[in-house]
Amino acid sequence: MSTSLILLIVALIGIAGYVAGARRAMALAGGLSSKLHSRPGYYGSFIALWAIVPALLILAVWLVASPIYINSSVRSGFPEEVKALSEAEQGLNFGMVSSLARGMNVLSLEEIERVGSNPAELRAALGAKGVPLAGEPQPFMVEAAGELNTMTALSRTAMTIVVLAASLAGALLAFRQIAPRFRARNRVEKVILASLVVASSIAILTTIGIVLSMLTEAGHFFARVPAWEFFFGTVWDPRFAAAGATDSEGQFGLIPLLLGTLYIGLVAMLVAVPVGLFSAIYMSEYASPKVRSIAKPLLEVLAGIPTIVYGFFALTVVGPFLRDLSSQVNGLLTGDYMNFIQAQSVLTAGFVMGIMLIPYVSSLSDDIITAVPRALRDGSLGLGATRSETVKRVTLPAALPGIVGAILMTASRAIGETMIVVLAAGVAARIQFDPFEPMTTVTVKIVSQLTGDLEFTSPQTLVAFALGITLFAITLCLNIYALYIVRKYREQYE
Repeated sequence: MSTSLILLIVALIGIAGYVAGARRAMALAGGLSSKLHSRPGYYGSFIALWAIVPALLILAVWLVASPIYINSSVRSGFPEEVKALSEAEQGLNFGMVSSLARGMNVLSLEEIERVGSNPAELRAALGAKGVPLAGEPQPFMVEAAGELNTMTALSRTAMTIVVLAASLAGALLAFRQIAPRFRARNRVEKVILASLVVASSIAILTTIGIVLSMLTEAGHFFARVPAWEFFFGTVWDPRFAAAGATDSEGQFGLIPLLLGTLYIGLVAMLVAVPVGLFSAIYMSEYASPKVRSIAKPLLEVLAGIPTIVYGFFALTVVGPFLRDLSSQVNGLLTGDYMNFIQAQSVLTAGFVMGIMLIPYVSSLSDDIITAVPRALRDGSLGLGATRSETVKRVTLPAALPGIVGAILMTASRAIGETMIVVLAAGVAARIQFDPFEPMTTVTVKIVSQLTGDLEFTSPQTLVAFALGITLFAITLCLNIYALYIVRKYREQYE
């Protein structure tokens, strides 16, 4: 039985348990809910939880543990000469066994009996069914594939029986506990509280897992390349080695990538902050409710556009426009129509990224400015100040901590952008301060170092994790500082 069908049956058992529990509670109370400790729905929910939660836990554990046990058992049956091979070669052999096992599932029993353990006939039968194989199977692979299918089928049958039995047993056990004074609400709320704690812990555990994985691989990189060469190096030239090589040839200087990241981010913030802040001031202080209800959603549509679309826009529109514009300006000034702005440049990437960041600055700043107490505005206007003077001398100073926090959060978003930089700024890692020339960022090089069929054994690949942990530390510091400022602001006005 498939996993989806098992889940459907368990859900139906839970629904039936819910209905039966609510009716039994009302029947025991003589139809008067006032005699019950909890509302009838809590009794039904109690039975539904007992029918669903234990069964799902067993199903999850089974789905994780069963393949591990089956694969280990099948690989233990390999011939001794195969077990003597490297782990990678054993993995390739098991991959062929898995392909054969999947292919044998499409054959009928008569076809399986006909081919027997003959690899050539099995390969021909699978080819006739449109199932390609990457190589020539060996006799032990055919036997292992049959064993894999047999153990998988037995495991699937046993899993179905155990899970459904656990669901029915849980429902019956909970049904027997139903009584008018049974504290069903307390039991259900404890389960809900535990689920909320688990859901809250997932994000924390995921973050910890990401950090630990990056730290582990970054440690392997720094064991081959000195940390001071990475953090203070001024040349980026990784020089990819062949697969399996462990030499540390190449230069892994972070400075060109970090400079490009900060430079492009700075240009983006120079575009996004004034436009976003001024639009926020207009919508919160000057715009009528009707204009605000139309302009604010339209502005926030920019945040929903995929970054790859912004990259295409920069590559096909903004970059060529700036290049042609520079050529015309240069021609008018000097008579030489040579362009001094490259189509792929810091300016192109920063400008388009700034457009993408406008809704972040605008929306956050608008909410912060709107949260400033109305009494401050009324007091300023009552003293004779104009609306513009009130905005400049009262509203903005009061909202400044929150606005700074919003700007810092937007900066962390700019630092982590990839697609726009790839298409609009190029991949050249160099130290230069001309905004009309191409540069690249840390995120772009992380992608390039991990692109292709690579092994995580050489510094050329492991450097991506060192770049990732560096970028993570930068954005984390920005976010922590931004949250500190925002919380300080909220404590002041709430």
